[in-house]
Formats: sequence, C-alpha cells, structure tokens
Amino acid sequence: MSRTDPFAFKSRLIYCIIKIMAYVIAFAGKGGTGKTTIAALTIRYLIEKKKKAVLAVDADSNSCLNEALGVHVHSTIGKLREESLATVRSGAERPGGMSMEQLFDYQVQQSIIEAKGFDLMVMGRPEGPGCYCAANNIIRKYTDKLSEKYPYVVIDNEAGMEHLSRRTTHKVDLLLIISDPTQKGLQTAKRINNLVDELELEIERRELIVNRISDENFDRLKNVSAPLPFDKIFNVPEDENIFRLDLEGKPVFELPADSKSATAVFRILDSCRIS
Repeated sequence: MSRTDPFAFKSRLIYCIIKIMAYVIAFAGKGGTGKTTIAALTIRYLIEKKKKAVLAVDADSNSCLNEALGVHVHSTIGKLREESLATVRSGAERPGGMSMEQLFDYQVQQSIIEAKGFDLMVMGRPEGPGCYCAANNIIRKYTDKLSEKYPYVVIDNEAGMEHLSRRTTHKVDLLLIISDPTQKGLQTAKRINNLVDELELEIERRELIVNRISDENFDRLKNVSAPLPFDKIFNVPEDENIFRLDLEGKPVFELPADSKSATAVFRILDSCRIS
C-alpha cells in the first residue's frame, strides 16, 4: 500500500478519531434512588475491569459524588465562575495578561481532583437561587472538551429531568436510569425515557435499574407494573454494607468486592458490554 494512498490516510484518520472519543455513561432518576452510589460503583468497575482512566463528572449542584468516591473537593465550577465574575467586576489585572476565557480554562484544569484511577470535576452550586444555566453550560462544555483525554466518562446528574432538557446529558453511549422499588419511581423512569425521545438526544443505549430490591420482590414488581419501554430491567439488592459505610462516614468505594450491591452492579455492567 502506498504511503500516499488517500484511502489509507482516511482509515488512519477515522481510527484516530474513534480512539479519542470517550465512552460516556450517564445516570438519571428521581431523588433518593441511590443513583450516586451506583455511579460510584460504575467508576470502580471501569477502573478494576477496564483498567483505564475515568473522568468522573458530578453534574449535580448538591455535590456528593466525591463522598461516595472518598475524595475531597477543593473547588467547583460554580465557585470558579463566581470568582471569575468578581475578578472582571473589580478590574483586577489577570496573571500573564491572559484573557478571561484563558484564565477560566486554566482554573478549571486546576480544579480537577486527581485520584487513583480517576479524575473528578464538580459542578457545585449555581450562581443564584434557582439558576443553573451558566454552571450547567460550563460543565457541559468542559465535559465535552476533557472527554477527549479519557477513555471513559461517568456523569452523575442531578435528580429529575432538568438535566435532559438543559442537555447536560446530550451525547451518551449508555444512560442508566435508576429507580427505587416504587410505582412512582418507575413512572419517573418512563418519563425520563420518553423525554430522551422527545428531545432527540444522542443516547445510544438506555437501561433501567431498580435499586434496593430483592430478586423475589423484583419479580413481583414487574408483574404489577405497567409495561415499561426497556428491553431489559435490572435490579440491585438492598445491601447492609452500604448502610454500615454511610453510618461510619466511609465512601462506597470501600465496599467489599463480594458485597451484594457491588456484585450486582458489576454483573449489570458486564451484560452492557461496555467497549
């Protein structure tokens, strides 16, 4: 094959593009379903089973993914934005003559929390009561930008469906919708699924996980529930180890490998055939 063969060049270019595109896993569901716990276990799965770096994104203004992962947050996107605005308003000189955009980009890079096997970026609180737009746009921009540097990205979204309409979750390989074992939780999961279709979001695959329910009760729940638009529905059992760790103020990351919840989440992710 000639070194100047245009088809060979095109093949190499496509290969390079594919290589830099991260596999993105996002989470959705109503509050209190254990979404963050399963997100943390997913990060652990990717580190242990795939053995590649993970970018964890806490896109919830009520940040708590770091607690599940066992790391300390020293800065958030929301806080950085406030500090940047204060700098602009004060007229203070920016270091090195950097533009405001360059300074903010540098600050975001510095705010990323580095840990063993993963890095964490945290959205934090918005800039004003009830206003999430600016912080949300920033977290989306830098998630897209930084995802080129990581094989895997895991996004723990806020509860509800606003992140879908704001398109924080807009280019995703696997969307895991988490429900508790209630009809209300399942109806929320169904609405989330419908909203993905309505907004025509770029989501390759969607799965439903019912958390904190035994196999026996899971079968009962499926029998009494209205039809749900998912090919497969998974369940994660109640796990006393999680309750114990919460009680002791320890991260979910410290769950024993043979604990019921960790085993179930790993089995689910195996079946999802994450590339």
